Amino acid sequence: MVDGLDGPPAKRCAALIGRTDRRGRLLWSLPKGHIEQGETAEQTAMREVAEETGIRGTVLASLGSIDYWFVTEGRRVHKTVHHYLLRFLGGELSDEDLEVTEVAWVPLTELPSRLAYADERKLAAIATRLIDDMSSGNSGAPIPGGK
Repeated sequence: MVDGLDGPPAKRCAALIGRTDRRGRLLWSLPKGHIEQGETAEQTAMREVAEETGIRGTVLASLGSIDYWFVTEGRRVHKTVHHYLLRFLGGELSDEDLEVTEVAWVPLTELPSRLAYADERKLAAIATRLIDDMSSGNSGAPIPGGK
């Protein structure tokens, strides 16, 4: 979820969630969650962002997927997470979701140092390039979905 898409690059920010890991560290990441029955991956992205951050957005583009394995309750689980570039539409940041410790607007320039996971840092770089391309490719016109 990105705000400030139609403004100067220095004002562009992404909504991140912070979760406390087992060691008590606050790890910043992109919002994500499970696809519900009958939902598209894009609908899931918009719903999960709203649930985890309190803000609403609309999908502009796919950023790609991340595949990983983890162990829970003694069994290995494979997970694929589809990520999207979303334009901020409204709402206020809220960390009311039980799985989320903290939420924050973070300047896009700070994402490489703030995001805890390398795969998500790569997606942030893709998003930044995509936003730059949209901005320059439209000859100064607003990025799709803008005001």
